[in-house]
Amino acid sequence: MKLVPLFDKVVLKQLEAEETTKSGIILASSAQEKPQEALVVAVGPGGMVDGKEVGMAVKEGQKVIYSKYSGTEVKLDGEEYIIVRQNDILAVVE
Repeated sequence: MKLVPLFDKVVLKQLEAEETTKSGIILASSAQEKPQEALVVAVGPGGMVDGKEVGMAVKEGQKVIYSKYSGTEVKLDGEEYIIVRQNDILAVVE
């Protein structure tokens, strides 16, 4: 199956959390903070959203940083994804 987002929605796959700190301390899974960095898997077509024309600024394959408490988590074929609005994406990581 494939997720195809509508309007200004973007499907993200969250990147793995760091298991060790920079100083080498291994973190338990309960102590790991969910990363806000993700890979763009699919992008909606844009169009009219709330009466305004919206063009999509992100593309599939880009690495992005998104708002901490945004989006809807979805599980499909054993994989976890997050569906967010484009304006919940804060930056593109280059």
